[in-house]
Amino acid sequence: MGLDDIKRRIAAAEERAGRAPGSVTLIAVSKVQPQDHVIAVLEAGQRVFGENYVQEALGKWPDWRARYPNVDLHMIGPLQSNKAKAAVELFDAIHTLDRMSLARKLAPQIEQQGRSPQLFIQVNTGDEPQKAGILADELPVFLASCRDLGLSPQGLMCIPPEGADPLPHFRLLGALAADHGLPNLSMGMSADFETAIAEGATHVRVGSAIFGTRSYA
Repeated sequence: MGLDDIKRRIAAAEERAGRAPGSVTLIAVSKVQPQDHVIAVLEAGQRVFGENYVQEALGKWPDWRARYPNVDLHMIGPLQSNKAKAAVELFDAIHTLDRMSLARKLAPQIEQQGRSPQLFIQVNTGDEPQKAGILADELPVFLASCRDLGLSPQGLMCIPPEGADPLPHFRLLGALAADHGLPNLSMGMSADFETAIAEGATHVRVGSAIFGTRSYA
């Protein structure tokens, strides 16, 4: 298990960047991981986890939360609008607010359920046509529209293009967040989280470096 190593590397990256110890939240990405791998990480004291699929999360986390208190569960995968009700019920944070149709579904569920998951707007920093997310120049209007619905996004999220240098994408996301007064930055994964921390990441999403390579069989 690589959890201890990742925690050491996060602490070292915080120190190099002049950041306060513990200022970065590690999200252990547990999607499609074998149950025993996730249990081992829970037993080791990790309490913040990320899932990509609502149905998969519903099938395992209610039971695990009953056994392991204070779990913080983050939705980090694409969220279908018809899963908004279940997502608000289950997740403490949603990192993939990426379109108005989803915002319009989330707003009434948040109001009705009296829950307030942290919301991150996903920004398509690479302008990739196949990838979800708001384009950088669309963010001001999108953010205003979300607020008009009563939503209170607290951060931004990005996934840099595969194979590209992540640094300019992290810097763009940081600049956008600063421009709009958003305190949280969800950026950085197993291969680049230290770079993300140097650029101000508050949340890093690490899966394979903790659990090992996933099997989708």
